[in-house]
Amino acid sequence: MDRILEGIRVLELGQVLAGPFAGAILADLGAEVVKLERVEGGDDARHMGPAFRHGDAHNFHIFNRGKQSVAIDLKSAEGLAAFERLVADTDILIHNLRPGVTVDLGIDGPTLCQRHPRLIYCEISAFGHTGPMRMQPGYEPLIQAFSGLSSINGGPQDPPMRTGASVCDQGSGMWTVIGALALLQRRHATGKGGIVGTSLLETALVWTGQKSDAYANEGRLPDRHRSGHPGFVPYESFATADAPLLICCGNDRLFAKLAQGLGRPDWTTDARYATNRARLQHKAALLAELEPLLQQQTRAEWLARFTAAGVPCAPVHTVPEALEHPQVKALDMFQPVPGEDFRLTGLPLSIDGQRPAHRSVAPRLGQHNVDHGVAPAKGTSHV
Repeated sequence: MDRILEGIRVLELGQVLAGPFAGAILADLGAEVVKLERVEGGDDARHMGPAFRHGDAHNFHIFNRGKQSVAIDLKSAEGLAAFERLVADTDILIHNLRPGVTVDLGIDGPTLCQRHPRLIYCEISAFGHTGPMRMQPGYEPLIQAFSGLSSINGGPQDPPMRTGASVCDQGSGMWTVIGALALLQRRHATGKGGIVGTSLLETALVWTGQKSDAYANEGRLPDRHRSGHPGFVPYESFATADAPLLICCGNDRLFAKLAQGLGRPDWTTDARYATNRARLQHKAALLAELEPLLQQQTRAEWLARFTAAGVPCAPVHTVPEALEHPQVKALDMFQPVPGEDFRLTGLPLSIDGQRPAHRSVAPRLGQHNVDHGVAPAKGTSHV
């Protein structure tokens, strides 16, 4: 695949996840991504867990593939001078540094864009660029808790819980890329860059948007359904004779197919179950009949029957089960890392039928200092 963003240079002052994920997306799409790291230790993600390859943790490899590393001391005059030279040839700068750090260094968005008007400056914070908490740092579980996202996960009797994936961190990285590409397009027309700002909190509030909008406009607090849905019945996970199965009847036509597949066509004429609104009112009664039926056969047997009948359903897979499924394998999401003996999940998109490939393994700390005219830093692995 052509490298769509070839010729675009990105500087990333990224730590751990949100900033590095944005950089990884742009690297996979063909941009040259130069990761600027602290001389002592580099990105904290290098040490988040046991060494996987080349002394760095697995998470570091996931979010830093395809990049170059320059170890630099931004607190020194020499480091700031080197940074300024790099910025002069940069299209997009990404950072998720602690609030206030860039101001102290004189490299905040307004200041840097005044010196480099074509620069697209992207900053990711925890709580946003304004408000009483704008200067506070934050992490994924803290933001999920603060935003209300944790409160809508799980079932009615469960305590609030975070999602298993880092949806706020990675989502913020995605918004950053979307904003950067939008400003790149505007720069083609005007010649001027600009500042993109997003935060983990704003991302979390978008993910909870359906629930919070319902509360703000209708005064409805969200019900908690574990795998279910507040607007459809049946639309959740059920136990079978051996393993869980998710059934999604999003309209009355699909419910009729389910009823037929279960040998209960009478449900479609039962006033309690004939329409979705009726089923919402009589959910407990319907599930009391449905659940014992589903436990009479295995998941595989129900999957075959419901799929043939056109009922939307899916096995509730474990991660190993999902990875072994023919559909997942056919998508070829796991892309080889050039020169290495492992694969990493690729971008969830294809361009002209091809998924962007990983370009290289995550860099060693300071590996590319000399390539970018920066003196090798003492204490790095590439002095």
